[in-house]
Amino acid sequence: VQLQASGGGLVEAGGSLTLFCEASGFTRGDYAIAWFRQAPGKEREGVSCISKSGITTKYTENVKGRFTISRDISYNTVYLQMNSLKPEDTAIYYCAVDPMVLAGCSLGPLPASVGYWGQGTLVTVSS
Repeated sequence: VQLQASGGGLVEAGGSLTLFCEASGFTRGDYAIAWFRQAPGKEREGVSCISKSGITTKYTENVKGRFTISRDISYNTVYLQMNSLKPEDTAIYYCAVDPMVLAGCSLGPLPASVGYWGQGTLVTVSS
């Protein structure tokens, strides 16, 4: 079971990025996926999540209206479209699967030692 996060980079405030999370080793579409982020000196926080079916999505308050999560079940890929980026969005972004989430999705908390985690992709937003 592997998760591969990509799409991070350097962008100016107000710009956009799309993050990708590719999953392998799972039964296609049989899991909810969440994006977490960790900024320097801060704890990891849940950003957004999407259910197995893609019907249920959740966002942490400070990204609502700016970020959109979606998934392509046929390609086992989850996307995080990030618009109107702010310097405070700067962080390493991780995608993760909590196998205990059987319905809907969850923004955690999910300890790093639990579930399945991608390696992270760095997003830097300059002011």
